Amino acid sequence: MANWTADWQEVAGNWILIPPQPRAIIHFLGGAFVSAAPSVTYRWLLENLAAQGYLIVATPFINTFDHEVIAEEVLITFSQALRYLDRRLGINDPYLPIYGLGHSMGCKVHLLINSLWEVDRAGNMYLSFNNYPAKRSIPFLEQVVQFSPTLDVEFTPNPEATLALVQDQYPVAQNLLIKFRNDTLDQTRPLSEVLVPRFPEATTVQILPGSHTTPIAQDIGWQPGESFSPLDALGQFVKQEFYRDLNQLKQTLLSWLMASALDPNAIPIALQKKR
Repeated sequence: MANWTADWQEVAGNWILIPPQPRAIIHFLGGAFVSAAPSVTYRWLLENLAAQGYLIVATPFINTFDHEVIAEEVLITFSQALRYLDRRLGINDPYLPIYGLGHSMGCKVHLLINSLWEVDRAGNMYLSFNNYPAKRSIPFLEQVVQFSPTLDVEFTPNPEATLALVQDQYPVAQNLLIKFRNDTLDQTRPLSEVLVPRFPEATTVQILPGSHTTPIAQDIGWQPGESFSPLDALGQFVKQEFYRDLNQLKQTLLSWLMASALDPNAIPIALQKKR
């Protein structure tokens, strides 16, 4: 795919990137405050995955307190992208495995989709899982609640209910959990404590260099001046650090995808709730 150029398309509320002869579909969901424009905020990572043959469907969403409603809306929007791929482009999704890829809150939305609805996934990849309560997740909310003691503000489902739901109803055996070393928002450990005992042979946990914002890092177009200054040296160093962490993340995802040895057949999404 040396000559392939990324060409994002907006389809039924999704952003889609279609490489020649796709080998699988990756359904991507971003973090709470950057999820509205995933083709921009996660461009480097998603375009590099597409360059290796993975068809990207990135579904934007707006964060609200009802995460179950978000999950249902995302699932409906994603299913519309699958219908478009099948009917308009002849890409027959039953013959392409579907992988979920989430960052931060996007991980929680994928977990809810897989736990609450009958969907088929070849596997899921979770980057920097975040499941904090609303008071910690939303700036200044705790101060607001202090002035209104009777105000009960929390996500639905709340953090404890989310993990309990995964414990009871999450069916996907193949999972990759990635934690970044300098990530103070990460909650991969409690998720791993649920998934590893359930799927000990198929759940992988990786710790990589980087921070919570590593997946949204972009190409830094730093061009040195006519004379290489200390500022130029700093710019090149920062660029190398970004690329090092991004490339390691990319290679980890690709290696896991290639080594998963999963069932290549994934049937279309059925919008039927489990409960």
